[in-house]
Amino acid sequence: MLKDDIKEILFTKEKIAKKVEELGKKITEDYEGKELIIIGVLKGANIFLGDLIRKINIPLYIDFMAVSSYGLSTESSGVVRILKDLDLEIENKHVLIIEDIVDTGLTLKYITENLKSRKLESLQICTLLDKPSKRKCDLDIAYIGFEIPDEFIVGYGIDYAEQYRNLPYIATLKKEIYL
Repeated sequence: MLKDDIKEILFTKEKIAKKVEELGKKITEDYEGKELIIIGVLKGANIFLGDLIRKINIPLYIDFMAVSSYGLSTESSGVVRILKDLDLEIENKHVLIIEDIVDTGLTLKYITENLKSRKLESLQICTLLDKPSKRKCDLDIAYIGFEIPDEFIVGYGIDYAEQYRNLPYIATLKKEIYL
């Protein structure tokens, strides 16, 4: 059973839902009257993005990027590969990147630099989880759900070796599972 691999639940589905609603209201206020394109970073941000966009009450467009820097490891390699690029044209548009978790920041730094080269009107980042103790580069994150400790977490779209994404909460994983 997946729950047997869990060390501790950090955020319940209720606490996540409340935070997603708060973020949605703030994004609605900040982008009122602007044409917004939301870019989800696959696969982890998919569930967060799905819940978040239902709390944003302005017209928006959605697109996705798929990048890889982890493989089946628990730490980013720092080498980023774009597996799926955008389908929408984003030049002169307001773009909001939706991420599940930011730790080293290297992958997100690569994505933001790549997108900025496309002549955007603006670019902001929204992440559900922030792990600043692992940061290896400077990032300006406009919207942060929760700050988390330096532990390996899963659930609510976040995986370890493509498992645990379906958990309705965010939890730490027992070390014997991933070591």
